[in-house]
Amino acid sequence: MGIPGAASSLIEPPTGKRVLLAEPRGYCAGVDRAVETVERALEKHGAPVYVRHEIVHNRHVVDTLAEAGAVFVDETDEVPEGAIVVFSAHGVAPTVRESAAERELQVIDATCPLVTKVHNEAKRFARDDYDILLIGHEGHEEVIGTAGEAPDHVQLVDGPDAVDSVVVRDVNKVVWLSQTTLSVDETMETVDRLRERFPTLQDPPSDDICYATQNRQTAVKAMAPECELFIVVGSSNSSNSMRLVEVALGAGCPSAHLVDYAGDIQESWLEGVQSVGVTSGASVPEVLVRGVLEKLAEHGYDSVQPVTTANETLVFALPREIRAPR
Repeated sequence: MGIPGAASSLIEPPTGKRVLLAEPRGYCAGVDRAVETVERALEKHGAPVYVRHEIVHNRHVVDTLAEAGAVFVDETDEVPEGAIVVFSAHGVAPTVRESAAERELQVIDATCPLVTKVHNEAKRFARDDYDILLIGHEGHEEVIGTAGEAPDHVQLVDGPDAVDSVVVRDVNKVVWLSQTTLSVDETMETVDRLRERFPTLQDPPSDDICYATQNRQTAVKAMAPECELFIVVGSSNSSNSMRLVEVALGAGCPSAHLVDYAGDIQESWLEGVQSVGVTSGASVPEVLVRGVLEKLAEHGYDSVQPVTTANETLVFALPREIRAPR
């Protein structure tokens, strides 16, 4: 039976233990840019380079950069005056930029350009005096940053169940925006519920959910019915990685687990399992996926079949402060 939407749709029927490996997986363009930004800043300026919050939500990446001399802080007032600070891929509120300026910090902004796009949408609709319904998870750094662009206009809608408590000033001036790393299905369920209450609800000018988030979820959806177990490589504070587990279960895979490292895999998960799906979140380096494949091979899963549902070619330019001179 083939996998719908896969480039290699003629997947051979399983004759033994096998791994179906999602393509695309792992680093997206925004994460790649953010991690390289810290690496280049360390090369150019030497340690320490301060980073506000985790540069991306992956334990291995953060630990590796910390070993190289990055110092992760919660707020800019922990950074010595005049020092270098990198803003994470998730973006920051204007108040954070103001605080950095007051301390005369040398800012290198590694905010993902797709997150910046949502910030700009929030500012635009606030100028036009819209009520902005921001679909996202309370407390997530990206949501805090986006809401901070227009705090008097933004209401957080944390899933479909939160829709009933939304209050707007003018039902004809309401727009929805979203956190970029959400589940596409859950987001649209929330939008549908909002539209039932506010029929003239406006859509954002372009899709807010990140292309990489959508591509990774699409691959998992296509593969899940063929798998008895899905292993998603990613950290528990990574929204897009957590969503991949939910998508796998929702698409018909009976068991799905999130792991930071190969050593997190429990042998009990593999009992009686022939087909294992493997993918990784958008903030996960490929070395961690390779470790998982090696671990599975030790248990007889040495047949690895890539399943390609999209090809990604997008690349973002590095921040100008650390670009190599022409």
